Amino acid sequence: MSWYEESVVYQVYPLGLTGAPYQNDRTSEPVHRLRKLVDDGWVGHMQRLGATCLLLNPVFESEAHGYDTIDYTKVDRRLGTNDDLRYVVDACHEAGIKVLLDGVFNHVGRSFWAFEDVRRNRQASPYAGWFNIDWGSNDEWDDGFNYECWEGVRHLVKLNHGNFELNDYLAKVIRDWEEEFDVDGLRLDVAYCLDRGFLGYLRRIANELTKKRSSRLGEKDGKFLLLGETMFGDYNQWMGDDLCDSVTNYEAYKGLWSSANSANMHEIAYSLERQSGSHPWDLYTGRHLLNFLDNHDVPRIATKLDDKRQLRPLYGLLFGMAGVPNVYYGSEWGIEGEQLPGDHELRPALDAPEWNDLTDWVSALAECRKPGHPGAEALAWGDYSQVAVQPKQLLFQRQSEHERLFVAINIAAEPYTFHFDAGCGRAQDVIDGSDHDFGGGSEVEPFSAHFWLCER
Repeated sequence: MSWYEESVVYQVYPLGLTGAPYQNDRTSEPVHRLRKLVDDGWVGHMQRLGATCLLLNPVFESEAHGYDTIDYTKVDRRLGTNDDLRYVVDACHEAGIKVLLDGVFNHVGRSFWAFEDVRRNRQASPYAGWFNIDWGSNDEWDDGFNYECWEGVRHLVKLNHGNFELNDYLAKVIRDWEEEFDVDGLRLDVAYCLDRGFLGYLRRIANELTKKRSSRLGEKDGKFLLLGETMFGDYNQWMGDDLCDSVTNYEAYKGLWSSANSANMHEIAYSLERQSGSHPWDLYTGRHLLNFLDNHDVPRIATKLDDKRQLRPLYGLLFGMAGVPNVYYGSEWGIEGEQLPGDHELRPALDAPEWNDLTDWVSALAECRKPGHPGAEALAWGDYSQVAVQPKQLLFQRQSEHERLFVAINIAAEPYTFHFDAGCGRAQDVIDGSDHDFGGGSEVEPFSAHFWLCER
């Protein structure tokens, strides 16, 4: 058990939110845009929303989008300085919010200092072994050699984690990030591409930092988290006691919007049962995957849905299902964004946070997961058991040691009544505090969600 399992994550792509130029000219003086997260009210907004963890996408010096790293030791000049990052982290911690940084360790940009040394000195470079290089070929830049890149993207140079000197360098980078910025863990970019041996090495570093931090913060708060970006397949390849603590749940992401658009809640119900059920063949029971309706790499959920009225029940499902909910900046008040080349529409500049009825709803859902709130134990730690599923409705139970709670979802434009044996007569809807009587059926309004905590 750590701080992560009971958390609500808020994700920010800082180069986008702060309006940084798309390209880094590598010569200008630092512009302190990162401080906007504090000075323009974003940390206060996260706190009001109920978020307890900030996931920051890339902040270190890069060529363009952050995933083409130039220097792991310096904050991108378009965002400011190392002091600016510490300013943000300190403000988050003061507000009770943990901070995760984006660790981009699978590849670097062509301007990464070690790769530039290889371009100058070729085989004589002490860093030649940090990359997978074909010296008998050439590339489009006439480097006099060719190299392995990430998924055919030529400006992303793949790192060779078979080289222990490289791995030791990256371990020092991580230790220095924790020491200098006091961050609480990492999101590992494209963890599904990383060698399992390297993941195991990163886990040993994370365990070392956890031990160090626990002496100061306590065992629960001292956890140094490793959250891996994974897409599809069996997540146990990258998640486990010796690998990542948690991973991104793209299977459920697809099921969430697709079930709504196709009026087929059986799709997401199948994924939830397959992932978190109590059958021997279920895959991740007891694990806390990171669940999301959208992020910096996919269309905004308000754009993806055919009927935007389904935003409320889908957020209800996100916060009611097993795992940890993740909210992407701006989506809590329903902004839209289509996925176009460059992904700029997904990562917009926003002057300040906004608040509306949808934000109220997301905040109420987040409050339900706050430790000590009725139902919070069941939502964070409860098992998963499907009770009823229809094309536009889903009902399941979350039961923990001390609590039993039903999550009822209706994505239809008409009310629906569930008839089932709740094992008790009455409940409290922990979202709004209202009483609920199971006798005679349980009606769910159009486009709504309920969390019914059973009386004991």
